[in-house]
Amino acid sequence: MGIILNITSQDKHVPEIERFIRIVKKKVWAIVNTFPFEQHPNRLIGKTVYNAIFWLNCFPHKNGIHPTLSPCTTVTGSTIDYNKHFILQFGSYVQVHEPHNNSLMPRTTGAIALGPSGNAQGGYYFMTLTSGKSIIRNKWTVLPMPAEVIATIHQLAAACKKYKGIEFTDKDGKIMDDANDDESIKRHIRNYRSGYNANE
Repeated sequence: MGIILNITSQDKHVPEIERFIRIVKKKVWAIVNTFPFEQHPNRLIGKTVYNAIFWLNCFPHKNGIHPTLSPCTTVTGSTIDYNKHFILQFGSYVQVHEPHNNSLMPRTTGAIALGPSGNAQGGYYFMTLTSGKSIIRNKWTVLPMPAEVIATIHQLAAACKKYKGIEFTDKDGKIMDDANDDESIKRHIRNYRSGYNANE
């Protein structure tokens, strides 16, 4: 099939993989810089990385195996629908609609949008502000983010005993220094705020 398996030696570089990791890091940094939060719970960090990779896999790659099919479509057969999967910005504050009856229980729950789940119904992942857990819902109401929500996110981050901000480390836990990428990161942040560009 024309696939060459190249197992590298220790301490040798694989440029294609390192380039992809750098792209993911830049996407994550761009998303994080749109947040009003100074600290990030573990679940928010994990879903930020997941969201960056999700969107990279939703568009055809320039040097991919197919000129028009995305990796997501090639592997799973599913496609992305603009009207279902592009309607809510990552990190938005919403009140998700919960199943209810005629009791006095709350009918909505405060949550942070964590990106589309990719299912056919157009569901989204959310992190609830009450427990910090991840849920999937199809109905929500977007609201401005009050200071109380930001404070709650900081409390969830403190409960995780997580460091301030996001740091990328190698397999040995050493922090990866990408100080030379500042201008490139700023460009990705501008692209993210003005509209997603999957080929950057």
